[in-house]
Amino acid sequence: MNADASGIQGGRLSHTRTLYLIAALIAILLWSTSFVGTKIAYASFPPLTLGAARFAIASVILGFIIVVRREFALPAPKDLGMMALSGLLGTTIYFALENIGVQLTTASSAALIVASYPAVTALLEFFFYRTKISWMRGIGIAMAVFGVYRISGGSGAEGGTHELTGNLLLIAAGFVFAVYNFATRKVVGRYSMVTVSFYQTIAGTIAFIPLALIERDVWRAPTGESLWILLYLGVFCSVAAFMLYNYGLRGLTAGTAMALMNFVPIFGVALSIILLGETLRPGDWIGGIIVILGVVLSVRERPKKAKGI
Repeated sequence: MNADASGIQGGRLSHTRTLYLIAALIAILLWSTSFVGTKIAYASFPPLTLGAARFAIASVILGFIIVVRREFALPAPKDLGMMALSGLLGTTIYFALENIGVQLTTASSAALIVASYPAVTALLEFFFYRTKISWMRGIGIAMAVFGVYRISGGSGAEGGTHELTGNLLLIAAGFVFAVYNFATRKVVGRYSMVTVSFYQTIAGTIAFIPLALIERDVWRAPTGESLWILLYLGVFCSVAAFMLYNYGLRGLTAGTAMALMNFVPIFGVALSIILLGETLRPGDWIGGIIVILGVVLSVRERPKKAKGI
């Protein structure tokens, strides 16, 4: 009887963790399309304005969802502060760095650099939480860092200083996003995904507005294509992706959730080549392969039990 109960519980744990993995995976796949979409939207929107408009749309949608589902709840002051902080990190600072970085570099290079973020997270988990790093994970982190160096070095040598600057901004965004993961994990278990995403997005959007005003001298009437891309970025790459990703963080460590970003370079580069006509330089191919292999090694871990089970 005990064996049967254990088997049933183990099956539930496995099923629940699978749901967390699938949710995070879908979020990563949606984000992998954002590099190409952002490039296309730049035909009408400068980077900081695009970020503010994207998350203003997301704020309205999340607010509507909360009203319809009657889920409005005012978090405890400490939790509200953590949501605001994580929103500032994961929305304003991260996407300001990413949008400017994508504008300066290629969409394919951006996708390859983002693939290194799991290794960055694993490294910061070691410093912040004293997480043990095996020799294999250590090698993986070192490989991922070297791979990013190859991509950035190649871009700087062959693509000019603008691409190098863009790549460096994307690397900085990786550290910001890792800290966002740590901050979000502190509140996702106590509130619904809609509530967490709503307060994060509101805080991030408010902080984005003054940044967008810096670009008001270059504002112009948007094209129809840019407006559709903006809507896609706001609905799918912001609302849907962040809610799914935050849900995944309930049962996964930040390192495991971000390990799914191995799919970002695959789909991101493919879309960049097909839709934008970009090509990968030899350094990008070599660096990208090293990054992916390094990330695979750096995020190896034991399955984590789902909360509340």
